[in-house]
Amino acid sequence: MIAASTFKFVVDQVSLLTIPLMFFLIVSYAMVKRVKVYEAFIEGGREGWDIFLQILPYIVAIFVAIGVFRKSGALDYVSEVLAPVTNSVGMPPEVLPVALMKPLSGSGSLGLVTEITEADPDSFKARVAGTMFGSTDTTFYIIALYFGSVGIRRIRHAMVAGLVADVAGILAAVWICHLVFGGP
Repeated sequence: MIAASTFKFVVDQVSLLTIPLMFFLIVSYAMVKRVKVYEAFIEGGREGWDIFLQILPYIVAIFVAIGVFRKSGALDYVSEVLAPVTNSVGMPPEVLPVALMKPLSGSGSLGLVTEITEADPDSFKARVAGTMFGSTDTTFYIIALYFGSVGIRRIRHAMVAGLVADVAGILAAVWICHLVFGGP
């Protein structure tokens, strides 16, 4: 059986080499196929810049909306109102703002997770918050940004599917943390 330190060493080395190796393989393959690598890279960068300029207004709009939602106290109010629901499913009430913020903003919810974990990193609520952060997605951000940038107006089914997946991720995070860590 491989010793833990040997396994860690192998994983560390593979991790260090993965990106340079991928870069080398992609460039080599492109050269074999006679693709002008530098010109293709520059063209891709130009297209990326154009896409960024198209989606910039959507990014600004979603961040302004999130800032208003958080600074107005609406997030805290909704968390207070929904506390009985969170308690009934075994979710610490302090984690509800993460569940509410994650569909809107990854960075906003990361800030909330950071606040929870800085206070008590080994607590059940910190573990639930971290697991929840990794188990859900930024549904409204994705829809506003990507659908808006390409002009898709009929988003109903995508929104429902995304929110159902978020609820499933939230409930799964709570359930798995109870299963693994035993709850408060």
